[in-house]
Parts: sequence; structure tokens; C-alpha cells
Amino acid sequence: MDLLLNNLPTLAALIGTGVVAGLLAGLLGVGGGIVIVPILYFLFQAFGVSADSAMVIATATSLATIVPTSVSSIRAHRKKGNVDFSLLKIWGPFILIGVLVGSYLVTRVDGELLTTLFGIIATLSALNMLFGSKSPMFKSLPGTAGQAGMGTSVGLFSSLVGIGGGTLTVPMLTFCNYPAHRAVGTAAAVGLIISLPAAITMLIVGQTPADAPVGTIGLVNLVGFVCIVPLTVLFAPIGANLGSKLDAAKLKKVFAVVLMITGIRMLSQLFI
Repeated sequence: MDLLLNNLPTLAALIGTGVVAGLLAGLLGVGGGIVIVPILYFLFQAFGVSADSAMVIATATSLATIVPTSVSSIRAHRKKGNVDFSLLKIWGPFILIGVLVGSYLVTRVDGELLTTLFGIIATLSALNMLFGSKSPMFKSLPGTAGQAGMGTSVGLFSSLVGIGGGTLTVPMLTFCNYPAHRAVGTAAAVGLIISLPAAITMLIVGQTPADAPVGTIGLVNLVGFVCIVPLTVLFAPIGANLGSKLDAAKLKKVFAVVLMITGIRMLSQLFI
């Protein structure tokens, strides 16, 4: 009981993270990882965890939360016929290679590198939301070699920064004249290919930092996982309903600005 009371502020903050991530996922269609990682990164630091430890634990915990939410998302998109299993047969093995390399690196590299990568990816994603062209850059997907490079890159960078793959997969596919609705549905499946092996690797291989928050095993904070997942699932439909009533395009631009500020702040924390 004392343990619960002593960690009540942390629990409340983690619950709030799940609510925000769920609402934004439903409202704007953004992946949970791009929201969860920066919130956990700053939250853990607020409770006395070093920046390096906060980043690796935020990355691993985010990936763990993506596993159940991606399963739910795959089911919904599969019913609509929006999961391209032919593409996944080509991309899947290369994504997995990238994930295994990336998730192993997370257990070994300095947290500053992960923070830098996330800050860059978040800033570029925000710029794409604000100014990205809706017209495809290429007429079609490249050949097998090109797609192998795309899949490996998605797996590597997504596992390094704790995102499910939608942040990178959807723009890559749509740039190649791939239907947007199929890109989103297929990205949900990519999220599972990324998150499951990455979370397991970081849970088993990762060494828990000395200043890790309570409930951390390996690099995954199980308290955060338990608090975030149910609320993300619960509030995503609420966010989707709100999105149908509000101007989602304007809200997405507001989110992009906030995401850019977050990315720049994470980068500035390293150098200032």
C-alpha cells in the first residue's frame, strides 16, 4: 500500500499518457509511439531518472505498448481489406533484420544517440505533416532490392526510437504512389513485426539502469505498459469520434507544430 501511495504521482502521469496517446491516435491517426516516447522521456526525468536512462526505457516501453494496440488495429484494417500481405511477404524479413539490429543497439548504445535520432525523426515528421506534398514523388514502388532497403530502414529506425512503423512506413509508401488507405492498414501490420521482437529483445537482453523507475524489467517499464495500453485502446475510438466532429486537418497541423517543438526541445537538451 505504501509503495502505491509513494508512486501515485507517477501512476497518475502514466495513466494520463495513455489517455493522450489514445485520443491523438484516434483523432489524428498518428502512431502511439510518436506520442508516448517523448511524454515518457520527459516524465521519467521529472521523477529523477537521468536523460540517458529515460530515453532507453521510454523507447522500450513504447514498443511494448504497440504490440497489443497493433493487433487490434490489424484486425480492423484486415476486415476492410487494407492490409497488403503480398507487400508484407517482401518487406517482412527485411523489417525483422532491421528490428533485431536496432533493438540490440538500444540495449548497448548511449541514450543520447537515441534522443538525437528521435528528435530528428519527430522534426522531419512534423515538417512532412505541415508542408509535405500530397502528390507522389515516384510512379510506383522500386524493385525488390529497393524495397528491401526500405523495409530494413523502417525496422532499424523504428526500433531505435520506439515507434511502430506508421510514422515511416506510410510516407514511404505514399511517396511511391501507393494507396493511402492501404498504406495505413499495412503499416499497422508492420507495427507488430517491429514491436513484438523489439520489445522481447529489450525485455530480455536489456540491463535495467540503476536509476530506472519502479516496475522496470530489462528496459521495459511494466507499470507504464499496464497503465498505458488499456487507456490507449479505450480512448482511441473516442478520439476518432471527436475527429469526425472537429477539423482534423487543422488539428493535425497543431499537433505537427507541437511535435516539432518537442523534437527540437529533445535535441536542444543534448547540446545546451
